[in-house]
Amino acid sequence: MALMAFFSTSSFLSISKRHFRNLREKKKDLSLEEIQKKLEAAEERRKSHEAEVLKQLAEKREHEKEVLQKAIEENNNFSKMAEEKLTHKMEANKENREAQMAAKLERLREKDKHIEEVRKNKESKDPADETEAD
Repeated sequence: MALMAFFSTSSFLSISKRHFRNLREKKKDLSLEEIQKKLEAAEERRKSHEAEVLKQLAEKREHEKEVLQKAIEENNNFSKMAEEKLTHKMEANKENREAQMAAKLERLREKDKHIEEVRKNKESKDPADETEAD
């Protein structure tokens, strides 16, 4: 069996050597014009690949630019909404504070009015009380 493996391996090697020899001979037969065509084709493939890579990079950059622009826009919208909300809240607080101050002032006026009425009543009763006390 080992002998059979040796022969099959050696025959494969001899076939393989013949095959490469034939390939080398075919390559030698290429003319300068054919070599030039192959080089040009390879250059064209390289340029095409490079153009494709550049196109993909440009698309990626454009996408990144769009994403960044959208993020900036959303941030601006959020800031604007937050500012409007804060302004509204501050206005509501101001109105509430003014209403509370107006209510306190009204209560103070009512108190002053009541004190004045009590004083007038006391003054009008006091002279009578003094005459009765004499």
